[in-house]
Amino acid sequence: MPPTKGEKKKGGEGINSKLALVMKSGKVQLGYKTTLKTLRNGKAKLIVMANNTPALRKSEIEYYALLSKTPVEHYKGDNIALGTACG
Repeated sequence: MPPTKGEKKKGGEGINSKLALVMKSGKVQLGYKTTLKTLRNGKAKLIVMANNTPALRKSEIEYYALLSKTPVEHYKGDNIALGTACG
């Protein structure tokens, strides 16, 4: 049975609430340079990228994530929406 509109919206709110919880924990690195450093050190657990990330940066981060076996999540909103979700 396909999900209803309410279930789809609930899933979107789920990622935002999980992001807020992770931000509250303090174990977060924000930004391009710190993301690359964390990936190179092998300490990254998950990468979340906005949908309007420039193609060159996106491919570079995905390449480093592939080498370090870190999952990459593509956030459905742009960088403004992702920043708002982070708080």
